Amino acid sequence: MASNNNSGSNNIVVPEAKQALNQMKTEIANELGLTNYEQVDKGNLTARQNGYVGGYMTKRLVEMAQRQMSGSSGTGGMK
Repeated sequence: MASNNNSGSNNIVVPEAKQALNQMKTEIANELGLTNYEQVDKGNLTARQNGYVGGYMTKRLVEMAQRQMSGSSGTGGMK
């Protein structure tokens, strides 16, 4: 198993992407009906609510990578 010097699993590899990721997180939370997500104490949300946001972020990022790898420029949303 390869070891790294990072103490957490949620380290951003490209720091310049942090703002875009936070914006995506807020947009997805709003789409899921979690209003004011950026001001909410995430510890007061259920694991399911927090998991949905992370899961949809992952799904959208994978879709974006697949489109980029295939050369497609389509902008599909969540379905």
